[in-house]
Formats: sequence, structure tokens, C-alpha cells
Amino acid sequence: MSTPIAVVTGAGSGIGAAIARTLSERGAHVVATDLDEIAAQRTADTCADASARSLDVTDAAAARALADAVAAEHGALDVWVSNAGVSTMQRFLDAGEEAYDRTLAVNLRGVFFAGQAAARAMVALGRPGAIVNVASMAGKQGRVPFLADYVASKFGVVGLTQAMAYELAEYGIRVNSVCPGYVSTSMQERELGWEAALRGVGEGDVRRMMLDDTPLRRLEEPEDVARVVAFLAGDDAGFVTGEAVAVNGGAYMD
Repeated sequence: MSTPIAVVTGAGSGIGAAIARTLSERGAHVVATDLDEIAAQRTADTCADASARSLDVTDAAAARALADAVAAEHGALDVWVSNAGVSTMQRFLDAGEEAYDRTLAVNLRGVFFAGQAAARAMVALGRPGAIVNVASMAGKQGRVPFLADYVASKFGVVGLTQAMAYELAEYGIRVNSVCPGYVSTSMQERELGWEAALRGVGEGDVRRMMLDDTPLRRLEEPEDVARVVAFLAGDDAGFVTGEAVAVNGGAYMD
């Protein structure tokens, strides 16, 4: 059997890096992409079989060029994981247009056009494939403080995933999303500081709130998300499409 070819966006750190490593461990050649190509290369260096490319997911033409280049180089594009994401924190009444536009550009527009680029390449190759979008439990509930623009973007990803799954099914392309909770990443550490400042409490207090909100009583690790992404990308999930799978230790239950 040929080696599956997988692209992961936002693979320079955190969840994206864990996804790249996990897919590679399970036999895929991974193209690790990130706005920071040096970070992407660091991730690729930790994988069993990987290469690195620079990608700004807000640039639709760049996403198309990357998908086409990977398909041409390898004769395949089996898995695309749209993981790149950003966040800022502010009260809804204080939110500005610049932060809103940036969040939606990366978290939703980037997922839309990167997914479109991947799907077009898969269709052109005449091969089935799997697309996994990284959403959030904030894409299933709005009870998330100080992240209104992020919530809007992630609700959009969950809905977009369903729309993509419906239209792409005829080509044998499955599309699913994962909805992580409180994940131990550098992004989460920044959010801890922001939320503590907005609440007027210490970072330790916010961390305890997160633990109290999670029935399994620990913060999530990037690998917790990566294993579910690998499942959705693989043959064992061959009859799963259009789903938004919660991976959050029970912090949000459908």
C-alpha cells in the first residue's frame, strides 16, 4: 500500500504539532505547514516521515498552490487537517473590528478556502480523502467568557464542516471536526493570563476554574486531540462524516 499523504496547517506548535507527529507515527508522510516555516520544520524534524512548508491560511491562493504542489509531488493528497487558529480576549463591549477580522480570517475563512483547495486537489486526483477541521467546544456553546469573536469563528467551522461533508460525499471525501476544550498549549497559557486580568484574579484561580469545569479533572493535552484527529482521518472512521466530535474531558457534553 502507498504511504498516505497528509497536510496539517498550524503545525508549528501545540495541537498542530501533536497531530503531525501522530499521523506520522501511524504511517503517513506529513507536510507540516505553518506561517512560521522554521517552527514547521522543527515539528517535521520530530516526525518519523515529514516535510515542512510555509503557509498563511488567510491567503487562499497560497493554500491552492500548496495543495496542488503536494498533489503533484506525491500523486496523492489523502488527508488535510485545518488546525491553524488564533485567539484574543476582550469583553464583547470592547471588541474591535481589527481583532474580529483577524480571528475570522484565520479561524473561519482560512478553514473554508484551505478546505476548498484540498477538496479540489482530491477531486482532481480522483481519490477519496478525509478533511478534519479543528473547531472548539466554543463552537458548540457560547458560554465562553471574553471570546465572542472566537466563538463566532468556531460555530462557523462546525457549520461549515457539515456543509462540506454534505457536498463532498459524492466524491468519497469525508469531512469532520474536533472540538477540544482546555488544552495545555502556549495559546491556552496566553488566554490564562488574559482571562485572569479581565476577571481581576490570579492565573491559578482561572486554572482551577478550568479544572472544576472538566469532569475528568485534568487539563487536556495536545495528544488527546491528535489521537481523535488520526481516528477521523483513518479507515476506522470510514462511515463517519459531518460530525463535530467533542474532545474535552466532559467540559462540554452534547
